[in-house]
Amino acid sequence: MKIQNLFQDDDAVSPVIGVILMVAITVILAAVIGAFVLNLGGGQNAAPQASFTFNYDSTSSSGTVEHTGGNDIDTNNVRIEHPNGTVSTGFNPGGGDTTWSAGESQEITSTNTGDVQVIWENPDSDDSNIIGEGTF
Repeated sequence: MKIQNLFQDDDAVSPVIGVILMVAITVILAAVIGAFVLNLGGGQNAAPQASFTFNYDSTSSSGTVEHTGGNDIDTNNVRIEHPNGTVSTGFNPGGGDTTWSAGESQEITSTNTGDVQVIWENPDSDDSNIIGEGTF
């Protein structure tokens, strides 16, 4: 084999590698664009942002949790955990609909005082978030 032929030979590997890289980039771009268009990445529901006040009346052994501001909350996705260990679900603070809006309150019967939590359950997964916490 002559060394001069190596320097004069026009055949090379770089055009083949270039074509393979172009095909790979095209396939990756098509997959990413397809995932966005078909929403294959899935979405996550963010927990609602809300403020609450917690008031307890020892004479009636009941308390109220008032939604004082922030996002409206679907009451099907929320529960209130009491100091006595019971859980309130399916309540109706709005008096007719399943939306808990600012200014509406929920009365809770509880013989114990202690920490109360408003917990939001993600309807699309098993995740839950504490969106409000107070004391009775």
